Amino acid sequence: MKNHRIATARQIRHRIEQEDSSYWRQSDFPELPPFAVSQALSRLVKTGFLERVSKGLYYRPRITRFGRSRPSESEIQALPIRHKVVPAGISAANLLGFSTQNVSQGEFATVAASVPRKIMGYSARLHTRRPETWNSLSPTEAALLDLLRTRGKFSELSEEETLKRLLLYLSESDRYERLVAVASAEPPRVRAMLGALGQELKKSAKQLVPLRQSLNPLTRFDFGKLRTLRYAKEWQAK
Repeated sequence: MKNHRIATARQIRHRIEQEDSSYWRQSDFPELPPFAVSQALSRLVKTGFLERVSKGLYYRPRITRFGRSRPSESEIQALPIRHKVVPAGISAANLLGFSTQNVSQGEFATVAASVPRKIMGYSARLHTRRPETWNSLSPTEAALLDLLRTRGKFSELSEEETLKRLLLYLSESDRYERLVAVASAEPPRVRAMLGALGQELKKSAKQLVPLRQSLNPLTRFDFGKLRTLRYAKEWQAK
């Protein structure tokens, strides 16, 4: 077993030495046992061959005329990350044109349990553990779902203008249908709002009936800024 661990560590070190990349993760070695890779990377940190940048992210220093190189914040933030990160909260409202405000370095959501802060930026606000279905959505579609989750509270527009703009977005192409397709993973209030919006857009019963059947008929939902929807009461708005 010990010889196997040593062989794995040597294999990983050799590959890192042969390639030009400065940043490495466990997932960069899919052909090797994950636990063995994790142990090997940790040992390479102890020997000084690698530096641990954040959880699961390692950096290989280079020797320059100024000494050992250091991880670059801009390089780290440009790295591809395993899970999609999409606008949320104020950033979602800003992307959709409901608000001109923004927070420092943005507000985002991801299906992941976490994203390294050195990648996201320490000032960014991050909402984790969104449904896996969010990985199939475009940034605009995810932002629209987030707007429904927050009941439109980040919209700077009037209730009338908020609804008008939202309905315009949902009437484009098959966007409403794509959101309905992932609605089962959303909170009940989001499904109720999608139902009221769909009825406003004159969507078919085939699309609306499953949404209605997914709701507890005794529950009432806070629609927030969307409470003036024409069919809000029919969809159990308070």
